[in-house]
Amino acid sequence: MSENPSFADLGAPRQIVDVLAERGITEPFPIQAAVLADALAGRDILGRAPTGSGKTLAFGIPLVARMAKGQRRRPTALVLSPTRELAEQISEELSPLARAMGHRVVSVYGGVGYNPQRKGLDGGASLVVACPGRLEDLLEMGALTLEDVESVVVDEADRMADMGFLPAVRRIVGATAPNRHIQLFSATLEGPVAKLTRDFQNDPARHEVGSTEPDMTLAQHLFWEMDRTDRVADVAQFIDTAGSTIVFTRTRHGADRLTRQLSKFGIEAAPIHGGRSQSQRNRALKAFSDGKVGALVATDVAARGIHVDDVGAVVHFDPPEDAATYVHRSGRTARAGASGVVLSAVLPGTEKDIRKMQKSLGLPVGFTTPDIASVPRAERKRDRTGASQKGDSQKGTNQNAGRQHAKRPKQARHDSAPVSESRSESGSELTGTVVHYSRRKGFGFIKVKGRKDLFVHDTAVAGGVDAAKVLTKGNQVAFVLGKGRKGPIASQVRSLSPLG
Repeated sequence: MSENPSFADLGAPRQIVDVLAERGITEPFPIQAAVLADALAGRDILGRAPTGSGKTLAFGIPLVARMAKGQRRRPTALVLSPTRELAEQISEELSPLARAMGHRVVSVYGGVGYNPQRKGLDGGASLVVACPGRLEDLLEMGALTLEDVESVVVDEADRMADMGFLPAVRRIVGATAPNRHIQLFSATLEGPVAKLTRDFQNDPARHEVGSTEPDMTLAQHLFWEMDRTDRVADVAQFIDTAGSTIVFTRTRHGADRLTRQLSKFGIEAAPIHGGRSQSQRNRALKAFSDGKVGALVATDVAARGIHVDDVGAVVHFDPPEDAATYVHRSGRTARAGASGVVLSAVLPGTEKDIRKMQKSLGLPVGFTTPDIASVPRAERKRDRTGASQKGDSQKGTNQNAGRQHAKRPKQARHDSAPVSESRSESGSELTGTVVHYSRRKGFGFIKVKGRKDLFVHDTAVAGGVDAAKVLTKGNQVAFVLGKGRKGPIASQVRSLSPLG
């Protein structure tokens, strides 16, 4: 076998190899190269690999290659997932492989109606990708039996344990065929996961790839001291510069509120949390993956199911509960060899806890003032139609596509058109402070005492001066009021401070 074996070298069927090639996937990731030969030979697998390492294909290729044709309500293969979003993503990734081998796939999870899932089971799906709770509901209804299931995958078993699903996993696996082939994947292989493998696996081939934790050195970590009143504006400017960003909040209400607040600064965002329906969560993930929104605003619980490739940045809008949560959140960027940026909003009163966390994680201790120049600017690749090209974590021979970034968000609702001096409401000047400016989009906002923040377009800067210098955040400016299509805006703007 060659030093860098292909999928065909490792024993994958030609139909599957061809489908992978059509997707630009030609060279296995390390976990795939390690697992495939043993799994295709029928050995139980105990695998440890970090998120984003390609483990879905590592277990999916042998699963699809080996499974028999399913009958009505009698699947022959099963993948158990801890979250709805992950179950759907596994189903989407494996469905093309299954079709090539003459099989059908159905995903089963809560938050949606039973009928479509029962219809899929009635249609003779060979592979079921399921969350434990909904699967047990369907089993109790008699919607399926697991007696013919001879291939089982337990994905992210450590999360199953954290979320209290292992008793259900044990019941489900116990209901499958006695001669079942089990692949178990987890970020850690100790504790409850070790007991699960002892009880259900037969002399598994053990394969471990990568660190047990995300490599924190792959991302740039920024800790900005912010006032609560400026936090949204600072984060909006960061997102505008960094590109596709997942923003973490502590509560569902906070996620919804922040989504609305970001829109006022021209950042299109979508919330995702347990209070939203499954269809809403699916639409939010798709909009973010497709680049239709620049930010996904998530709670920690909902974030357990977020698996999106090529995330440019992560923002801790609310501080993480502990160092482990910081690592889990931050691991959403800088994956599969890509770079990324992690920003923490350091609010008054949180400095002591954050310094302690920095020390425990081996990060430089200390904070800085917001500095947008320290944030790598997102690179946006365009196709012939002008749309953002979607990256793929496993594409081409190196399987590392460029980072995916959000399409240009719609401008703020206030007004985006240049305003001429003849439209000013009054000749008398007002003064204010620039609180946000996006050079890429050409607009910003000025804070004025006793008024709502005023929209300002870069063409409103007087005297032909570089707008980026005049509209620098924190700069004191003078201006007159102009009439925008949706209310007053700033016009004839000049700096009250010397320009560098």
